[in-house]
Amino acid sequence: MDLFDFTGNETAAKPLAERMRANRLDEFIGQKHIVSENSLLRRAIATDRLGSCIFWGPPGCGKTTLANIVALGTNGEFIKLNAVNAGVADVKKAVEKARENLKLYGKRTYLMLDECHRFNKTQSDSLLPAIEQGTIVFIGSTTENPYASMTPAIVSRCRVFEFKRLTEEDIFGALEAALTNRHKGLGKMGVTAEKEALLHMARMAGGDLRTAYNALELAALTTPPDSNGKVHITLADAEQSIQRKALSYNEDAYYDFLSAFCKSLRGSDANAALYYAMRLIEGGADPMLVARRLVVHSAEDVGMADPRALQIATSAMYALEKIGYPEALIPLSEAIVYVCEAEKSNSVVNAMHAAQNDARTVRDDNVPPYLKDNSFGSKEDKAQSAKYKYPHNYGGYVEQQYLPDSLKDRRYYVPSDRGYESEVKRIRERKGKKD
Repeated sequence: MDLFDFTGNETAAKPLAERMRANRLDEFIGQKHIVSENSLLRRAIATDRLGSCIFWGPPGCGKTTLANIVALGTNGEFIKLNAVNAGVADVKKAVEKARENLKLYGKRTYLMLDECHRFNKTQSDSLLPAIEQGTIVFIGSTTENPYASMTPAIVSRCRVFEFKRLTEEDIFGALEAALTNRHKGLGKMGVTAEKEALLHMARMAGGDLRTAYNALELAALTTPPDSNGKVHITLADAEQSIQRKALSYNEDAYYDFLSAFCKSLRGSDANAALYYAMRLIEGGADPMLVARRLVVHSAEDVGMADPRALQIATSAMYALEKIGYPEALIPLSEAIVYVCEAEKSNSVVNAMHAAQNDARTVRDDNVPPYLKDNSFGSKEDKAQSAKYKYPHNYGGYVEQQYLPDSLKDRRYYVPSDRGYESEVKRIRERKGKKD
């Protein structure tokens, strides 16, 4: 044994989340939609043919872990940078190294760039030629929508894989494994935990496995041992470690409160809707749950009677995401009151269901010929295109058939007399449309 080999100490000093990081695809947790047995990404990793790509998703869902798995499974060289502190010089150095690897050894170089949305245009431009020429295989990792936050030239040369938040089941299973794993987890400590404690950590982590691991490790290290010298994590310990109390109601009551909240929105009772929303949140539910339901009901129950309801609800959800609890409860409460007090109409939902039913059962693909894309069609096709009536040549509206023949008399959307829809009816009548 080498007395100066401190690698064991270094490993032990790493946080639990880092120690438990998967090294192989069969250990990887979640994201079945992109790493299932026959998925494109899995096949590309297995054959070492992965091209430039961007991993996009919320924190703690496995983006960096999957990139590391790629690194461990490739025959090429792996370079890791973070866009927060990497500059143009770092990129040029990595690209030069990649050229050398390719020229001298025929090896591919993978460049993993964490927080890649933080790269500005100058930094991105320094990387672009290397991606384009295949000198490097770029793997970007970001929590921001790359289509909105990154240079389009980079995004267009990469395949974007969207990662989802991990489920409570995924996280619960990972915590159980961490407790028993003697090599990387807490197995050597002999720590045990109540099932309710692990479930609480999994629920309160909000899909972020790193948060759950950190909570479990904190609970294990700070919970006093019992009379037998064993550490047993209770629900109270879990509440302390993740700083959120367990739901102060049982599962049945949780669904009852949620149902009551939704029906209060539909029933225009702002007092009840506010109470049930706060009862859910104070009991430990994620405020984002309330925000998501509010957005759905603003379209389902208010709809075209007041289209502003959807804008206000989505703004409240955005505020909650960016500002956080508890300050964002103010815009969330405003949105709840607005959705409750707004005129109600379910005409959009009725239209959606009717169109959905025809799309599934009738499936008429015979688009009227003058509506088809005849850019590269025959003379006959172009002659048909000429029959299309351009509405702006007729003052903004002209009657013509848009639906296929078998559906030409279908009426999916029928506006009510409530709120803004009464104005929609007047506009339709002015145009001579029939309901």
